[in-house]
Amino acid sequence: MSEVAEALLARVSAARAGLAAALDAGDAYAVAVAEDELDDAVRLARRHGLDVEATGTTEG
Repeated sequence: MSEVAEALLARVSAARAGLAAALDAGDAYAVAVAEDELDDAVRLARRHGLDVEATGTTEG
């Protein structure tokens, strides 16, 4: 796997973790920001042909 692919998948994973933390904190603003980051990370990963579902890094 290329460095770009690894970085994109790491971004998706980090965005999922950020969303989970925001949900745990009950912070509506942080949840909205984290959801946007996750959406963007998944969109970019898919644009580069990465299957985020196959890696266990799915959306929301």
